[in-house]
Formats: sequence, C-alpha cells, structure tokens
Amino acid sequence: MPPRHVLLAVLVAVTWGLNFPAIHLSLQQFPPFLLVALRFAVIAVPTLLLVPRPRVAWRWLLGYGAGFGVLQFVFLYLAMDTGMPTGLASLVLQSSAPFTVLLAAVLLRERLTVRQGLGVAIAVVGLGGIAVHRAGLDGGAALVPVVLTLCGGLGWAFGNLCNRQAQADSPFRLMMWMTVVPPLPMLALSLLVEGPATIAASFHGLTTPTGLAALGGLAFTVLVATVVGTGLWTWLMARHSSSVVAPFSMLVPVFGIGSSWLFLHEPTRPAELALGTLVVGGVLLGSTGRRTLAPPPSSAAERRTADPAATAPAATAPAEPA
Repeated sequence: MPPRHVLLAVLVAVTWGLNFPAIHLSLQQFPPFLLVALRFAVIAVPTLLLVPRPRVAWRWLLGYGAGFGVLQFVFLYLAMDTGMPTGLASLVLQSSAPFTVLLAAVLLRERLTVRQGLGVAIAVVGLGGIAVHRAGLDGGAALVPVVLTLCGGLGWAFGNLCNRQAQADSPFRLMMWMTVVPPLPMLALSLLVEGPATIAASFHGLTTPTGLAALGGLAFTVLVATVVGTGLWTWLMARHSSSVVAPFSMLVPVFGIGSSWLFLHEPTRPAELALGTLVVGGVLLGSTGRRTLAPPPSSAAERRTADPAATAPAATAPAEPA
C-alpha cells in the first residue's frame, strides 16, 4: 500500500481502539442494554430515511444484525459494566476470529487449513490462559466478565457468517441497514431487565461532567468509530487485498490497551499482556495466507469489511468494527 493508505489503516485502528474507552465513559451514565439501543438507534433513523436497502435476503440482514448488533454488544457492554477491564475487553473480543473460523467449518462446511487450525489453537490457548488467570482473581468473580466478552465474540462471529452469506452488492449499505435491527429488541430488553425507572434516571444529569462525557463517548462510537472508521476500512478493502489490509486491525488491542492506560489509568497485568500476545499472534497467523471463505474474486474486495468495536482479521475478514 502507498504510505497514505497505510496511515489511513493505522488511523482506523486508532479510532477503533479509542472506541473502548468511549464505551466505558458512556456506561458511567447509561445502563448497558439501553446504551446498545441508543448506539444503533442514532444510526438507524437516518439510515431508514436516506440509505437505500442493499439487495440481500432479509434472513441474512436480520441474522447479521442479531449476531453483530445484538448478541455482540449485549455481552460486551454487560461485561464492561460488570467489571471487564476496558483494555482487556479490546483484546478478548479478538476471539471473534477463531470463533468465525470454527463456525464456518461446522456450519458452512468450509475446509480448515493447517495454518488456520494452528492459528485458532494458539489463540484459544491465549484466551484460555486469560480466563484461568482471571479466575484466580477476586475469588473467581473476575472470570464472569471474561466469559461474557467471549460470548460477545461468538455473537460477532455469527454475524460474520450471515454477512458472508448475504453477498451484499454494497457492504457499507449492508452495515448501515444492520443498525436497523438492534434498537427495538434492545429497548424491549432494557425495559424488561433494567426497568423504566433506571432508564429514566439515566437521562438525568446529562449536563454534568459525567453526563457530557457519556454523550461524547456515544457520539465518538457512532460517528467516528462506526461511520468514519468503517467507511475508511471499506474504502481500503475495495482497493487492496484483504491479506494486506486486515492485519492492521491487530493494532486495535494495542491502541485499546494503551488508551485505557493513558486516559482511564487502567493497568493491564503482565501475565494478561503475555497471553494477549498469543491471542493476537494466533489471529494474525490464521488470517494471513490462503483464505477459505473468500467470496468470488469479482466482489471479494467489496464484501470484506471489519468491525470496531472491537475488530479481528479472521479468515472470513470480519464485516465491520466493534
């Protein structure tokens, strides 16, 4: 890639890494399920009014929205709300990559290469080590947020498969229309679990420092990480092979952990950093070289985009950022 495109790819990784501290700030004001509903509702309304619907089957659009939009963020936001360290969340969410490879092999009968299998195995060892390490903290209570984050990675992987099956004519429009799926079910879940009183209370004090920081975090998540970050990533994927662009998403945990330390003063234990290196290395190993889930060459570059909210270059080239 030319240097300008390299800088753009790094910029995307920076925005997606900063997305995790932004989520942390928003969770200081809003309950997690309501926050997910707000995050997607802000994009869904203009999407319905302004963006043409992509030519895809409804089942894949709904599946993409359910996996990526609902399941991923229900578990991720709940994990961060119940004590998952912000930087570590950006790392553990990389589990979406090995989950995607394994689900594709089981559900789509895609052949798993030796390289991919080795990468999955290394990533699983790293994730398992993090889980064991966290299980020894706080009487085992620290393990629950890790498990929730892994469930978020599994939801993202399910969304990846639906995105792959959709074979959209415009991946950016598919991403925008995916945001139409989560708001109503997430609002219903928030009303049921968090309750009207908690929801109403979260809108009080929005002019306080905490409230303004929460609104700023939500704006960053929606406008910068999702719209700008995804737009740039899609543009790069359309001009370069995924094997060249996708590894840049491995910088997301680096910026996620670094920004959490810088802005939130959140330390990451050396053991977790070492185990995280295994996760990143395994994901990178499995995402380079031959790809078994590549769509037809005529549209491969168009259909491959990756996620923010945390993002891993799985063998399927994840469809957009967390």
